Amino acid sequence: MSQPRPTPASESDVPKPVTPASTYRLQLRPEFPFAAAEAAVPYLASLGVSHLHLSPVLEAVPGSAHGYDVTDHSRVRAELGGEPGLRALSRSAREHGLGLVLDIVPNHMAVPTPLRLNRPLWEVLRDGPDSPYARWFDIDWEAGGGRVVLPLLAGPADSCDLRVDGGVLRHGEQEFPLREGTEGLALPELLAAQWYRPAWWRETSAALNYRRFFTISELIGVRVEDPDVFTATHAKVLELVRDGVAQGLRIDHVDGLADPEEYLGRLRAAAGDDCWVVVEKILARHERLPAGWPVAGTTGYDALHRVDGVFTDPGGAAELADRYGRSTGLPQWPETARACAREVLTGDLAAELGALERRAGGELACAVRELLIAFPVYRPYPGEPELPPQALERAAELAGPAAVAGVRELLLRDPAFAARFAQTSAALRAKSLEDRAFYRFAPLLSATEVGGEPGRPAVSPEEFHAYCAVLARDWPGTGTVLSTHDTKRSADVRARISALSQAPELMDGESAAPDPHLAWVARQTALGLGRAPEAVPRLADALLKGVREAALHTSWTDRNEEYETGVPGYAPAPLDLPAELAEAARANLLGMALLHLAMPGVPEVYQGAETEYRALVDPDNRRPARFPRGELARLDAGAAPHGPAEEKLALTAVLLRLRRDRPELFRGYAPVPVRGPAAGHLVAFTRAPGLLVAATRLSHRLAESGGWRDTRVDLPPGTWTPALPAHAGRNAAAAAGHSGSAGVTALLDDHPVGIWLRR
Repeated sequence: MSQPRPTPASESDVPKPVTPASTYRLQLRPEFPFAAAEAAVPYLASLGVSHLHLSPVLEAVPGSAHGYDVTDHSRVRAELGGEPGLRALSRSAREHGLGLVLDIVPNHMAVPTPLRLNRPLWEVLRDGPDSPYARWFDIDWEAGGGRVVLPLLAGPADSCDLRVDGGVLRHGEQEFPLREGTEGLALPELLAAQWYRPAWWRETSAALNYRRFFTISELIGVRVEDPDVFTATHAKVLELVRDGVAQGLRIDHVDGLADPEEYLGRLRAAAGDDCWVVVEKILARHERLPAGWPVAGTTGYDALHRVDGVFTDPGGAAELADRYGRSTGLPQWPETARACAREVLTGDLAAELGALERRAGGELACAVRELLIAFPVYRPYPGEPELPPQALERAAELAGPAAVAGVRELLLRDPAFAARFAQTSAALRAKSLEDRAFYRFAPLLSATEVGGEPGRPAVSPEEFHAYCAVLARDWPGTGTVLSTHDTKRSADVRARISALSQAPELMDGESAAPDPHLAWVARQTALGLGRAPEAVPRLADALLKGVREAALHTSWTDRNEEYETGVPGYAPAPLDLPAELAEAARANLLGMALLHLAMPGVPEVYQGAETEYRALVDPDNRRPARFPRGELARLDAGAAPHGPAEEKLALTAVLLRLRRDRPELFRGYAPVPVRGPAAGHLVAFTRAPGLLVAATRLSHRLAESGGWRDTRVDLPPGTWTPALPAHAGRNAAAAAGHSGSAGVTALLDDHPVGIWLRR
């Protein structure tokens, strides 16, 4: 393997690129603070990454394991080491040639315990709509009778222990501020006199009157469309950018904002052109990022779907869907998605729907509901000339053309209604698809990821090439990912599960269980996780979360204790894939990593995923990272990689170091022609003039059909020499290089993937 480059002697030796070569995501938490990240810097520099991508760093709810529950935008989180710790990490990173990317959360803040941790919210609750902070939050004062409804109580207010103590209203560990002059009132009068109403959490759907993050009432929406609110909530982050502490920003949940393009324009003007900015934007398969957004691209879930899809057999996926339907009796994807959208909108998001219906009026209420359910993408944006015709047509079938036309006209003339409609649409897509339908429709679990399309999961090589060509032309600096803190299964678990699309018969026999849906999910998940540490309890925890999200027999808000007691019994002992399918999973694992790291865009490696990384849904995917320092050192010393984990580590290091040291290799994109009986089983392309990669797809089907036989690759001009470490048995001809028309058997040399440099 190529050796890691020497670290720069001083900060002045480090260039300030606009676009990272790659990023490496670190999940910060009190148990893994800035100092722990700093200790990992030398290893990560040797791996070849150019930037560390940090989970949110601003002050958050004490003990938060993720940091998305921000309480104070003006301070770096003390539990992580505070601002001194962050600046020390940045200095150490620069000394090793690395930059920092910060994950920021403009859409919402925490409704914490105690409430005083969020000072702006505390002052609004104390002083009401006249507070200077009232403009910070999306509160419908009229709907709440002039008060903020806070659904934070475990039961009805009259059954809870609410008492005045020390100048505040207390309920357990929660504290509420008191309006001036009310402290001496009797409790009923005191409660009635406040600018808020403490409420039972079950009142949320009927009474909630503030915008929140999805269905989480403990996260209140922030109005960053207000210039003063933007300035106050971004001052510290922008200071860190100006000071060179950070060189890039990831924008969380951009679809929650009233006007994403306006926000991004303001952010770009404040952060400058040298700051790399990507947005967490979930694109449907046919959807494109708005061209006017001043960003480098998305965080990369659109790339995840394409990479995963290339390694999914379309025929096998369809057969799995048929078998799943027969086994469970559950409907196919379109019906599942629509049913979940209706359930979530009229249940979990009833408060948000009610706010829109009140604004639209009773005659248009049904059309508002049906248009939200029919909307084919996450949301519309201000300035778009027209709503999707298919959504208008489907809504008109159920609500009537006149009513739908009325809603359409309201969206065009009422910006406030249009913004709330769009924000609700985004929340509905996320909750009904990602957090319900993806758990309920389970023929092939590898397809149920953010940005995925479970009803049509496979992607042809031609579609993949077309997607990459668009990225190279229009969004060369976009982010790309395979595993994140939000993926339901890590890439390497999905690589094992997607191999089942090549052998769908392995899912026979699950219909006899009392709950065939859960038995199906448990078997696929167990095959995906394999013999990982603590596999059985981790699987049981994931299954319990899954059945609550699916909401077929139990849910987060209406627990069926008897049913849930039986869920752990569905977690089998660790399961191995049959040997021939294990080899297909290896080919998937290495092929997915190769395409991700070589394709256009800025690839992100999730913590620990440079080697084989098997994780399930959060919190499992946020477990402490293990950095394979010893394995990388052994490979750098010349040892051959042993097993898929080291093969993946070697491949990752080679490509990350090439991206860092030879960025000119990663420009442009061109598919490499493959011809012969097995041409459809190879994905090959070049970047710039000097880098060639190839990956085997559907290797189990390939073996069944007789292997590569006389399949050939028409190489671009020149001699192409392998860049991956030699594996046991590599022949001398393969090591010497290839040119002209090369047989795939000789080119890959009994390996599922390859990287070549032109000599």
